[in-house]
Amino acid sequence: MKRPLIIDRSHDERFMREALALAALGAERGEVPVGAVLVVGGEIVGRGFNCPISTHDPSAHAEMVAIRDAARHLENYRLPGSTLYVTLEPCSMCAGLIVHSRIGRVVYGATEPKAGVVESRGRFFEQAFLNHRVLLEGGLLAAECGAILSEFFRLRRQKA
Repeated sequence: MKRPLIIDRSHDERFMREALALAALGAERGEVPVGAVLVVGGEIVGRGFNCPISTHDPSAHAEMVAIRDAARHLENYRLPGSTLYVTLEPCSMCAGLIVHSRIGRVVYGATEPKAGVVESRGRFFEQAFLNHRVLLEGGLLAAECGAILSEFFRLRRQKA
């Protein structure tokens, strides 16, 4: 059953703050602090933070974890009408997953100059061969999303 994508920007900041809280949880565990939540109908149905180190899983990016959580919760591998909030611009792996899971909208915070494929290193979602289109909005709480990453790497460099 296809859910309509309802865009209600009045809750965007609240959901991004939820993603930031998850990023902080990841940082506490020694993971690169990126967090994500997946929302359907104003309700969080999936949560995740980066955990490839602790899970020994290179695919355990915040988006991947949140999308898997939502798919289990909704008992569906397709997530139409959903919005993914993520603190960092998605990479190519996560972009492919976003398209395959039919997410309707992605809202991200900071750009990722090394591997981001929404605007930084390429424009994956604009490729003609894709069979699903995603609405993209970047820059929400970008300073806060970037600051948690900068602080994490600053502390890591100090320890080294």
